[in-house]
Parts: sequence; C-alpha cells; structure tokens
Amino acid sequence: MASGCGSTWSTPIPDEATQLRVGRITKAHGLKGGLKLELYTDDPDRRFTRGAVFTLQVPEDSPWSGKTIAIDELRWYNGHPVAFFTGIADRDAAETLARAILWVDQDPSEETGEEDAWYDHQLVGLRVVRDGVQVGTVARVDHLPAQDLLAVDTPDRGEVLVPFVGAIVPAVDVAGGTVTVTPPTGLFEDPEDTSRPETIS
Repeated sequence: MASGCGSTWSTPIPDEATQLRVGRITKAHGLKGGLKLELYTDDPDRRFTRGAVFTLQVPEDSPWSGKTIAIDELRWYNGHPVAFFTGIADRDAAETLARAILWVDQDPSEETGEEDAWYDHQLVGLRVVRDGVQVGTVARVDHLPAQDLLAVDTPDRGEVLVPFVGAIVPAVDVAGGTVTVTPPTGLFEDPEDTSRPETIS
C-alpha cells in the first residue's frame, strides 16, 4: 500500500469500462511547469499526443479532485518522460499535481495493445487461483500511488488485498477467467500457530 500519505484517494473513474490508466506524475521538473512521468503504457506517443485529456486520480482534498487536464507536449530528458500541461506554467503549479494518476477515455471494445495491461472491468469477477485451487474472486482493483491492489473476495477471510505485482500475480488469463497468485504465507489464511506446546504422552 502507499505509505507516508494520510489523504484519502478518490476514484475518478465514472465508468471503469471506458477508462485506462496510462501514467503517474512523480514530481515537478524545472521552473516552467514540467512534470516527470512514470508511464503505464507501451505507446506514450499515442496516449500523450497534444490535446489529449486525462482524468486525474488525486486525494479528495486536492484542488484537482474531480478535474481533468490536457497535455501540451511530451518531451524526453535523458530518457525520462516530462509532460507539459495546459495551464501549468510554473513549478508551484506543477507541484500541486505531484503523485496524480492519469487516466484516459478508451473504447472498451478496442484492445489495449499493451503487454500486461487490462481494464478494471476485465479483471473484476475473475477466479483467483493458487496452486490450482480457487481461493476467491476479484471484486475490484484499487489504484494507489505506490502500486495497484486486487481486492479479492474470499469465503474464509472476507476481502483480501493482493499487491498487483508480477512476483505475487504472475499470470492473468482473461479468456480463461482466472488470475493466478503466488502469495506469501498468511495472505489468504492464518499462519500455522507454532507456539502451541506439544502434547506429552
């Protein structure tokens, strides 16, 4: 989960079937409103064309909550993407957008064309399988600044939040209806209690 942030993060997606997460703003760059990006897309030239409009996922107390923003230009500095957005003309304005997650409108019938990229609605309802045994069902996807989490409904432990990273979620098979997990011990069950004394006969 995200650390060091006490703000509540709003979910900006009015319809999960038509929104795709494409990047996260990390911090301000320079004095003219530039913002460094962490990209979640394999096709930034298509996603970040001039005039493209992004829905912002920000804390609920952010002045940008519920707003959108348009890009003027995407530049590359030493191999790192830096975006310039309409109306963001200086570093002070840019810093108000730090850590915002960027979403774009997308036709749900269109394939993402990107490796390891899925719409939230494609993941919700998939069976979560560990060692060939179903342990739950994906209820939703939580997008936090640090990482994504799969909220999994389980019969024994209620909702379990699973970090959506390759080490723990090595495979997603939308066509087959499954998400394969290799969770650490205790995530889906209580660890064995090794403190109980042995029975002496």
